[in-house]
Amino acid sequence: MQRKGVEEAVTSLHDLSAVDLIAGYRAKQFSPSEVLDDLLAHVAAWEPHLKALYAFDPQSAREAAKASTARWSGGEPCGPLDGVPVTVKDNIATKGVPVPLGAASVKLVPAEKDAPPAARLREAGSIIFAKTTMPDYGMLSSGLSSFHALARNPWDLSKNPGGSSAGAGAAAAAGYGPLHLGTDIGGSVRLPAGWCGLVGLKPSFGRVPIDPTYVGRVAGPMTRTVDDCALMMSVIAKPDRRDGMSLPAEPLNWKGLDKSPRKLRIGLMLDAGVGLPAEKPVREVAVRAAKAFESAGSVVTEVDGILTREMLDGLDNFWRARMWDDLSKLTPAEQAKVLPYIFKWGASGAKLSGVDVIRGFNQTMAIRAAASKLFCELDYVISPTAPNVNYAADWASPTNDPMRPFEHICYTVPWNMSENPAVSINGGFDATGFPIGVQIVGRRFDDIGVLGMAKAFEGLRGAQNPWPKPPAH
Repeated sequence: MQRKGVEEAVTSLHDLSAVDLIAGYRAKQFSPSEVLDDLLAHVAAWEPHLKALYAFDPQSAREAAKASTARWSGGEPCGPLDGVPVTVKDNIATKGVPVPLGAASVKLVPAEKDAPPAARLREAGSIIFAKTTMPDYGMLSSGLSSFHALARNPWDLSKNPGGSSAGAGAAAAAGYGPLHLGTDIGGSVRLPAGWCGLVGLKPSFGRVPIDPTYVGRVAGPMTRTVDDCALMMSVIAKPDRRDGMSLPAEPLNWKGLDKSPRKLRIGLMLDAGVGLPAEKPVREVAVRAAKAFESAGSVVTEVDGILTREMLDGLDNFWRARMWDDLSKLTPAEQAKVLPYIFKWGASGAKLSGVDVIRGFNQTMAIRAAASKLFCELDYVISPTAPNVNYAADWASPTNDPMRPFEHICYTVPWNMSENPAVSINGGFDATGFPIGVQIVGRRFDDIGVLGMAKAFEGLRGAQNPWPKPPAH
C-alpha cells in the first residue's frame, strides 16, 4: 500500500495506532520523522485550547525521530516502539526534567534519571516528546492545577478531562500520538479515560514498577485501542529493582487477547454502594455493555457494590493525613501557592488523631477482603467507570467540594486497594455525543484476561463516534 492510500484511509498519520505505525515503518510507507512532523502540526492546532502538555520538547523529539528514521531505513529498529510518539505524566520522572507534581509549591529540580516505566519506554525506542499535566499532588479528578494551565476535554472544551492523568486523557483523545502513560491510585487513569473515550488500564498492583511506590499506586497506559494498550504493557511491565513492591518477572503473552466471553460469570455492578449515584445515561451504557456480553454467551448477574461509607471515609481520612504530612513540611509562602481546594482538604488532616488515621488505613484491608469475597463467585465485574457523564472544566471534582472529594471514585478506588486489574473502555455516548466509560474488573493478576474482555467488547459495542477535531480558527 502506498503512503497516499494509508493517509486517505486514516486521514492523518497522528491518528494511526502504535501497532499501525510500527507496521508502516516496517513496510517503509512512512518514517518516524514524517509522523512526528504531522503530529507536531496537529499539536500546534490543539494545544492552545487543551493545555495538555508540560515540558513539550519538539527539537529533541525531531532529533530522536531522525535517529529512528535512520534505524528503520537500515532495517534495524532498536525496540518494539522505535519511532512511536509517547507522552509521560508530569509525576513520572524523566531524566533532566523537573517533576512539579502539578503544584506551584514544589521546587523545580531536574530528575536525575528516568522512573521505571519511562525508562522502559525509552529503551523500547519510543519518542517521549512531552510530559502531560496533572492537578496538585495528583489528588484531584480534574485538570485544575496551581502550576499548569487548566486542561480541558477535547470532546467539549467547557468540560473536564478528569484526572489526575488529566493532560494524558486530553492528549490521547485529541490525537497527540497513540501512547500515553498515566498513574492511578483511586481512578486517575480510568476516570479520564472514561470521560475522554479512551482505553485506560489500571494493572494489577506491582505489574508495572513505579518509583516512588505507594499503597494502591500504579502506572498504566491510556490509548485509543486495546491492542495499543497491550503493546504498551508489553514494554512497561518488566521488573525494576527500584520498586520493592513490584511483581516478579512473568512470561505474559500480551498479544494473546483472543477471549471468548462464553460461559464467563460476570457481575454487573450498577450501584457502587456509596457515593454519587450513576446518572441515567451512565447506567444505560453499563447495562448495554452487560447485555452485549450476555448475548455473546456470558452469564450476567447484578451484584451489589462492595464499598461502604466507612470504607470511603476511612480512605479519605488516611489520604488527608498523608497530604497534610507533605503540606506541613512547606514554608508558609510555599503553602500559599498550593491550590486552595487541596490545601483546605489536606489541612483538615491535621485534626485527625493517630487512631483515626489507622482506622482509615485499615479500610484498605476491609476493601481487599470484600473484593476477594466477590470474586469467589465471579470471573469479571462490569460497572460504570464514573457515576456522572461530565462536569465543568474549572471544577476540582464532580462535587467541587473539598469536604466531599471522593464521592465520584466509588466504582474505581476499590480495585486499587484490592490490587485487581481494571480497564475503562468507551461504552457509548450521551445524547450530545459525549463519551461514557465502562469498567471491566478481573481477579488479581489477570491483566491479560481483562484486556481480552476489553478487546472482545471492542467488537461487541458497535460503531463509535469520530474523534474530536481542533476548533476552527
